[in-house]
Amino acid sequence: MRRPSGPSGLGLTETDIPAPGPGQVLVKVAAAGINFIDTYRRSGVYKVAFPHVPGSEGAGTVESIGTGVADFSPGAEVAWADSVTGSYADYVIVEADRLIPVPPGLTLDLAAALPLQGMTADYLTRSTYRLAKGDIALIYAAAGGVGQLAVQMALAAGARGLATVGTAAKKAAVSEWGVPLEDIIALSTLADLTTALPRWVRERTDDQGASVVYDGIGRDTFEASLASLKGRGMLVLYGGASGQVPPFDPQELNAHGSLYLTRPKLGDYIATPVELRERAARVFAAAASGALKVAIGHRFALDQAAAAHETLEGRASQGKIILYFS
Repeated sequence: MRRPSGPSGLGLTETDIPAPGPGQVLVKVAAAGINFIDTYRRSGVYKVAFPHVPGSEGAGTVESIGTGVADFSPGAEVAWADSVTGSYADYVIVEADRLIPVPPGLTLDLAAALPLQGMTADYLTRSTYRLAKGDIALIYAAAGGVGQLAVQMALAAGARGLATVGTAAKKAAVSEWGVPLEDIIALSTLADLTTALPRWVRERTDDQGASVVYDGIGRDTFEASLASLKGRGMLVLYGGASGQVPPFDPQELNAHGSLYLTRPKLGDYIATPVELRERAARVFAAAASGALKVAIGHRFALDQAAAAHETLEGRASQGKIILYFS
């Protein structure tokens, strides 16, 4: 990226292969994950220095190590949730204490699909609002990258999941995770989201409302999310796929029943190497064992990064989108 722009601003360029410094590792990339945060940085919503190489997660094989690195050696399969040089590249530099070992039984494609969205779903359902038996969770975009994982984690915790999808065609995929079809709603079928969705939630919960709403859509769903909660429920606003929520009067939280609102980000839940490794190990082990199903919906070559962004922003995706490298 040379400047903030739409997807068409993404372009390939050749540079020298970087060398790892002290405490760093050079990784040959096998696959990189596509995430909304990449589009926020590309478009200028999140400020970054330009020129900018996008990409916050991926997986590959250690090529070489810098001085002081003892935990990894060339040939090791690893993943990461943040790379020094940006993951949309053949080679990346990663700080060794931010690397995640890939366990046996997990392919590099799946390992690239998990770091950001897998650990996001984990912190949302275990830490921000720890789900338990009896909880009712409204989960947006349940056919998407975070949604598909959060639904499975919610059900595994004993909670009931109410799921939204963009279109009716995506309902079948979510039902495969264990959500009954009658607990899945396609937002495209609602004439007035702000009133219709809360009404549906209350109909499905005997007028109780949801214990927690996991909302990664933002501007278009914010009011509906507040109205879907039970008293003293929590709105977890973890993204803004439809745009950022404008300023609002905190009295709205009072009016809807003393609600809680939080705007978390993954970085604060993997702030230390210990927490990063523990959270990643839990998610990776579940995926490797088959207990956590990970759907990769679209694969694009590196030179198709613009098309990958268009697919994500157009909400045409189902499951995870990744870039693959030859």
